[in-house]
This record gives sequence, C-alpha cells and structure tokens, in this order.
Amino acid sequence: MGALRPGGPSDVKAVIFDFYGTLVRMVPPLPPRHDTFFLRRGLPEAAARWGDQWSAGPRDGEEHLAHSADEETYTAWERERLRLRALDCGVPGDQAEELAAELDRAIKRLRVELFPDVRAVLARLREHGLTVAICSNWFWDLGRALDEAGIGDLVDVAVTSARAGARKPHPRIYRAVLDECGVAPGQALFVGDMWEPDVLGPLAQGMRAVHLWRPDRAVQGAAPPLPGRAERIDGLHALTGLL
Repeated sequence: MGALRPGGPSDVKAVIFDFYGTLVRMVPPLPPRHDTFFLRRGLPEAAARWGDQWSAGPRDGEEHLAHSADEETYTAWERERLRLRALDCGVPGDQAEELAAELDRAIKRLRVELFPDVRAVLARLREHGLTVAICSNWFWDLGRALDEAGIGDLVDVAVTSARAGARKPHPRIYRAVLDECGVAPGQALFVGDMWEPDVLGPLAQGMRAVHLWRPDRAVQGAAPPLPGRAERIDGLHALTGLL
C-alpha cells in the first residue's frame, strides 16, 4: 500500500470513518427475522411478499430533510414507511400500525462489536492531533451506538443520516460532517468499506478516500479499481502508513 495520491497526507486534519462494517460488525444474538412477526399473526403470504428484511428503509443517497426535524418526527416517518409497506404486502389495516412498530424495534435491535484494530487506531489518530469523526447511514441515536460499542470516548464528531437529513452518498451528509469537523474537503480523509457511500461519494465532494477491504469483510466479489485520491487498505493499522 503506497502513500496517498495528490493532496498529500500532511494536509489531513480530520479522519472520517464509516461505522457499520468499518469499525463494528454484527454479532449474535441477531435481530429476529421479520417473518416471525407476520407468522404470529397468521399472515404467511404477507411475510413472503415482504421480501428482504432490510429493504424497507431509506435508500442510499435519499434525502429526507423534512422528516429529520427531531427524533419523534423521524421515528414516525420510519414507522409510516413500514406501515405502508405492510399494507402493500396484504397486512390488514387494523394490524399494520402495531406490526410496523414491532418491525421498527426489531430492525434496530442490533448487537455490534468492534473490530480488534479500532480502539488503538482511533486513539493514535487523536494523539497526533487529528479530529476523529463518524459519518454513518444509521438511526437517530448514533452517539448511544458509539458508547455501546466502546468508542464514544475516542470520537470527536458523529453524524448520522437520520439527523443530517440524507443518506450517503448524498452530498448533504458529507457537508454536515465536514462542517462539524471544521475542515475543508481537502483536509479530510474518509475511511469506509462500501464503495459508493465511502469512496466515490467522498471523492465527489473533494475529500480523499481510503477503501477498507478487510479479509473477513461481509462484501463479496472483487475490489473495484481505485480512482485518484484514493487508497485501499486491509486493516485500520495501515492508516498509520498513509498519514
């Protein structure tokens, strides 16, 4: 792994990380499958129509600023999406709202753990005077998730799509994290495991990017060719060779 291309690592004042898949991974007990809530109500056909458990949330790149005014508004919007999806799948109207609330709670019932390299790397970046930030397509309370993962004390800035009003790779969420870090795009290095949200999106906003390609990654297939102002690493300790 070589040094970062144009711009120079010495210009970096903030390192911005994706959260899930980059710093943490899901561990058992896993959230309950969505079909358990349908089957409990005797709705197997609706469960089959629902499809992918995670497909009812906002799409990557979606802007939802009007729904991000506060936590209550955002949660109501999340549940309304689920309720409408349930109705489309054939759930009776008098059951759809309660089912949506149960599904919402289940989707957010995630247990995560840090990858082994995370705490040491974040601590070292801060020791060198760099701002450590998180920018994640996540639910409202990202701060609580960071504390539960054990890194709340090592993160200076945390921006979640729920509060920013848009999901990566929408420009709004990147502008939000840059503003909170108080840096220009060329002074930020974005690190993440997903190609469009964590590499192409930040590059389009003028940041440099590092594609994290862990040996035990969840994303399968071949790694895409790297564009300029980007690098690829197989673990976070390799960041010290780039900065």
